[in-house]
Amino acid sequence: MGDSSSRPRRVGYIVSNELVKVSSTLPSNRNRSLLVHTLVKAYGLLTAEQRGAPKHDSIVRLIAPVPADMKELSAYHDRDYLQFILDPTQHLSAGSQDKAEYGLEEDCPAFAQLPDYIRLVAGATLTAAKALKDNTVDIAICWDGGRHHAQKSRASGFCYVADCVLAILTLKRALPTAPGNPPTKPRVMYLDLDLHFSDGVSKAFHSASSGSVVQQVLTFSIHHAAPGFFPASDLSALSDPSSPSFDPFTLSLPLERGASNATFLRIWRIVDGVKSAYRPDYIVVQCGADGLAGDPYATWNWALGGEGGLGWYIQKICSWQCPTLFLGGGGYNSPNVARAWTYLTSIAQDEPLSLDADIPDHGAFPLYAPSFTLDVPPGNSPDHNTEDYLRRVEDVFAQIVDCIRDRLAPSASPT
Repeated sequence: MGDSSSRPRRVGYIVSNELVKVSSTLPSNRNRSLLVHTLVKAYGLLTAEQRGAPKHDSIVRLIAPVPADMKELSAYHDRDYLQFILDPTQHLSAGSQDKAEYGLEEDCPAFAQLPDYIRLVAGATLTAAKALKDNTVDIAICWDGGRHHAQKSRASGFCYVADCVLAILTLKRALPTAPGNPPTKPRVMYLDLDLHFSDGVSKAFHSASSGSVVQQVLTFSIHHAAPGFFPASDLSALSDPSSPSFDPFTLSLPLERGASNATFLRIWRIVDGVKSAYRPDYIVVQCGADGLAGDPYATWNWALGGEGGLGWYIQKICSWQCPTLFLGGGGYNSPNVARAWTYLTSIAQDEPLSLDADIPDHGAFPLYAPSFTLDVPPGNSPDHNTEDYLRRVEDVFAQIVDCIRDRLAPSASPT
């Protein structure tokens, strides 16, 4: 990000009335987008004047998303899938067998606004990625993105478009250089903090073979994994350097039930170690909030505040001073998701709100009962991540970090 001490962070916030309207129709998260952006605005985070700062000191830039076109979506998705899902005459009227072929069943039902949703959500995340790529912002925020389960040719897990993958593909494109010099190929680190494994993103970039293209992207998912817990994937298990299929650039760290701030604090050294070994040019962070206490999944017991909390993680990531894209993701207690992403927005702006701050008076105010404050505190669930397990995780990732360094040793920077 350059010398952040000499100027405010340049933060791009992706939003438009059209984006909020269409994202609020997502069947799994109805009206969540509206709650999120309304609360961010109510706290005065979208205008410098509301925060009491003179206009020329504004560090936030509101950026309207440009809807993605077929060419941009086809950078990853199969054309047959796109033609089916973007045509309302097909995805709404097709038979159950045709819908099932493309994943439009059960947790991913077809809905009238789906074509607009796909174009706008993908476009929003791509708009954020391009702002980073063009060096017009240091941090880009797209809370309507983060659809990490979408597959190349089918919808999955409430996700219809692989916006995370499309953003990574954009960020990894070669940068222009002086005539006669080889193009610079940026490295992109994707960190997923959602309760659920990032199967769509991890699968997209997984490879058991070495090569410069693979080395351009490192995916690291911290999640819960258990028999019967979505998604079922061989890649969701703890990464194993001794496995023949081990890929040091597709990393997985499953946490047991009740994962708390203490556990997340313990594993931060692993996250930081992976980043230091990989030396990325861009960071993409999926900030799913379904691991916070109070979520209907009731699996983890992560808090928004405190050392090791979600907010603490985002502060640490911002301190890396690497161009960073923050995306949304899961989270099914919508008021708590709005609290979380509002707080993370304030952290990204380097002006963290107080977690004791009262919810401002606005149209959705009654939904924040009974506390009517910003905080999402931990519950009483026990943390099942034992000392033995965490030591094993640390031992495994010590090997992985060494492996990453060894694989990248021939070059001091991406070439």
